[in-house]
Amino acid sequence: MRDPSKYEGPTYHQGESLSFPWNDGTETSKERYSVSASPLVPQAFWFRLILRCPRVVGLSTSKGGLLDLPASCELPDFGALDGRPSWCSVRAGWDEKGLGFTFTVRGKKKPIQTDPLALGGRDEVDLWVDTRDTRDVHRATRFCHRFTANFRGSVKGPSLSVELTQGKIHRALGEPPQAKSGSFQAAAESTKDGYRLDIFLSAEALHGFDPETNRRLGLYYRVGDSERGDRHLAVGREFPVGEDPSLWATLELIDDA
Repeated sequence: MRDPSKYEGPTYHQGESLSFPWNDGTETSKERYSVSASPLVPQAFWFRLILRCPRVVGLSTSKGGLLDLPASCELPDFGALDGRPSWCSVRAGWDEKGLGFTFTVRGKKKPIQTDPLALGGRDEVDLWVDTRDTRDVHRATRFCHRFTANFRGSVKGPSLSVELTQGKIHRALGEPPQAKSGSFQAAAESTKDGYRLDIFLSAEALHGFDPETNRRLGLYYRVGDSERGDRHLAVGREFPVGEDPSLWATLELIDDA
C-alpha cells in the first residue's frame, strides 16, 4: 500500500479526464484493469486530487442565509469511479473573508434523521480544512480544522434547524484556536427528497487562512446518510481520513470560474 506523502503517481486537476497509467487503452490493459462496482481499493486513492474553488463576489455577505454558489463551483463526484450512484453534490467557493460550501443531498425515501441514537445513524456532514495543504505528515497540525453539521428537532416543511460545531481531530500534533461564536455559520432547508446545507467558514474561523500568500488548502468531507451510509470526497473509512491530512484533496483557490 502506498505512503500518500511519498506517492508520485498521477495528479488529477479538476477539468481533466481521469486516466490510469496502467490502462493505455489496448485490449491487454483493458483485461488487466477495469473499474469494479466494489473494488478493494477506491479508485480515487491512486490520484492526488486538485480541485478548483472559484472566487465568488459577495460570498461573505449572506449573513447566515443560504449561499448562492454558481454551477462553476461544483466539485467532481469521484464515487462514479467505483460504480456508486450519485446522490450528493458539493459546491465550494471563496472570497477574501472565507470559504463557502453547499451540500445538496437527493433521493432520500425517508425523513431526515436527527436522532444521534437512531439505528443506522443520523444525517450529518463532517468537513475538514487544512489551511497549509499538508502533504508530508500523517497527523493534523494547528492549521487543520474539523467542523460538523448536525440537524436538530423535527423536520416540518422546508424549515430545517442545523447546528455547526468545531471539533477536535484525533491524534493531532497541534490544534487550531477555538473559533469565536458567529465566525462559522450554517443554514439548511429540506427538499422533497433530501436537503440543502450551506456552510460558511470565515477567515477568522480558519487559522492560517490567507489567500494573498497561499492559494492551496487541504479539503475533505464526509456526508453521513441514515439510509445509504457515508459518502466521502474520495477514499472512505477504510483509511484514516479523519486524522491524516495527507489523504485529503487539494482545494485550489482561483480567481476565475
